[in-house]
Amino acid sequence: MADADKQVIAFVPDMLYTSGRFARDLALVCDSTGRIIRIIPSAQLHDEKRIRLANRAMLPGMVNAHSHAFQRVLRGRTEYRAGDRDSFWTWRELMYSVATRLTPEDVYDASRMAFLEMALSGITGVGEFHYLHQSPDSTPYDDPNLLAKEVIRAAGDVGLRIALLRVAYARSGFNVEANPKQARFIESDPHTYLKNLEHLQESAGVSQTAWVGSAPHSARAVPLDYLREVIGYANDRSLKVHMHVAEQPAEVSACVEEYGRTPVALLESEGLLSDRFTAVHAIHVTPKAIPSFAKTGALVCACPTTERNLGDGVVPADEYLKHGVAICLGTDSHAQIDLFEDARELEYHLRLQKLERAVLDRQSQVSSLKSQGLAARLFDCATINGARSIGATSGSLEAGKPADFFTIDLHDPAIAGSSENDLLASIVFSASRAAVREVVVSGKPIVSEGQHLIQEEVVERFADLQRRLWS
Repeated sequence: MADADKQVIAFVPDMLYTSGRFARDLALVCDSTGRIIRIIPSAQLHDEKRIRLANRAMLPGMVNAHSHAFQRVLRGRTEYRAGDRDSFWTWRELMYSVATRLTPEDVYDASRMAFLEMALSGITGVGEFHYLHQSPDSTPYDDPNLLAKEVIRAAGDVGLRIALLRVAYARSGFNVEANPKQARFIESDPHTYLKNLEHLQESAGVSQTAWVGSAPHSARAVPLDYLREVIGYANDRSLKVHMHVAEQPAEVSACVEEYGRTPVALLESEGLLSDRFTAVHAIHVTPKAIPSFAKTGALVCACPTTERNLGDGVVPADEYLKHGVAICLGTDSHAQIDLFEDARELEYHLRLQKLERAVLDRQSQVSSLKSQGLAARLFDCATINGARSIGATSGSLEAGKPADFFTIDLHDPAIAGSSENDLLASIVFSASRAAVREVVVSGKPIVSEGQHLIQEEVVERFADLQRRLWS
């Protein structure tokens, strides 16, 4: 056996998902660094160390492209009417009341809990849209990236890959009085933001497990000159750029009032869209705006669970896919962490809106998507497209990529009896994260038999945090 093969491991499930389909009797072989070196018929294995995954289907690890990890503390605490009309904006005030109280250790514990849940559900990589920068009383920390580093540390301890998308946040809005509850977010000039972003890049480094991107919060929170400078910097250095775009009608109206253009028109006319850009939400857009994403290669990140929870609206996924715009998925505010649910909601919300079924199974104008089934299209949103959005090398199981995968229990009641041909549809439309049994990142298990290696301690510390925050 060649030297490179001396420490190889072969994972042998009952079924393995690769090249858009499930097949039996295949083995995934990875080297000592956790890189996939081949996928071969299990009968061709020789001296490799074998790990048999009986009654399991193996799938590529999912990628959560949009997360606010600290908001995990809010779950269940905002499900009541806060006024005559409850909305995103009233929810936001409740979120701010918590954001002003979290210490660095609290941010770490909340982030670990969110990332633990992600791991348990088959997520192996996350794009963290991070905008807590200052101390609770809004004075700067000695290290302006202290909280970002706590989030990166949390992801590393759980075992997830992370793109720390450091947020630029300059103001409360156009002609809007400053909100003191937003003081922790604010870096009022682009020079300060870019200096801190650069320092974070230098300290975090660029690795296969943690890297940095840029995230101007929104047209509401970042004025145009600041926005040009931040995105120009990111493009010059090939960094990924994520930005909230057209999440709320009020955001669109404010942008039109300030610039005479909608957020999408502003970004397009200023040359700020590119194949490195991901527009998060992109709900309240006109049909005329959608080709702007297509011609630049920009992605859209839908967060259906959060968008449903906050009453944001429905992402026009059918129009995006018709024009060949790639959609990825995020769990955003973490009212629920389950990318299977987000994938199916992308379709189900449109079914309710249009009073028909299989809306996203219509023929695309893009030839590469024409033959793809609905379940595979939705699963790509949770894997390949998510990886592309945050700059991860994972997203599919093939030679040269990291061995990031999860397994599904083929005896789980939600999918029992499925064949190779309908298994993916059963998983995407029916499975819950309870069916996820093993999760592996770079060939190393982080979840075994549905249990994370550090689950007990993470849950215990998070429960203590919740008691302190809400007592």
